[in-house]
Amino acid sequence: MPISSSSKKSGGARVGAGRKKGSSVYGETTQAIRVPESMIPEVKSMLTARKQQFSAFNTHSEKLFFPVLNPSKITTVPLFTSKVAAGFPSPADDYIEKTLDLNDLLIQKPAATFFVRAEGESMLGAGIHPNDILVVDRSIKPVLGKIVICALNGELTVKRLKSIGHEIILGAENPEYKDIVVHQSIELIIWGVVTNVIHSV
Repeated sequence: MPISSSSKKSGGARVGAGRKKGSSVYGETTQAIRVPESMIPEVKSMLTARKQQFSAFNTHSEKLFFPVLNPSKITTVPLFTSKVAAGFPSPADDYIEKTLDLNDLLIQKPAATFFVRAEGESMLGAGIHPNDILVVDRSIKPVLGKIVICALNGELTVKRLKSIGHEIILGAENPEYKDIVVHQSIELIIWGVVTNVIHSV
């Protein structure tokens, strides 16, 4: 029997078909697992928070920069043994203790690190100035006292994490700016902890 040209063919692999790796709502590949029934609410809550974090992360992706995981060229610079208050190392100390790789100095976990440029003057007391580049590590637990990058009702901000009683406070480091009390009506998503500040002089 001749096959009609309108007949549909099925089966076989199609190039480009299927979900692309890392295209899930969580920003990475997923895997089916079995969990105890009693833990289902806890797991769902955790996944919801993770999904919200990734969604907020994508919203501000144009403001973020990521380190090159496998740089083709590693550059090291000399590190002199002398410590200087204002000036260049003494000519008497003309030897170099070692060389310094800025990647090793600034980035502990490349896969969990991103950069973001600071805006405003609310954190001047912490040494963070407008246009400084902040090195942020998502693998560090955001405990009280740490400076964090967070999305506050969808807007990016950098503040010091504090608390008063049971209330979470996002503290400014400039007396001209007020601290932010995180009420239940405020959506707060902490992205990571600031580990270093790259500041031009």
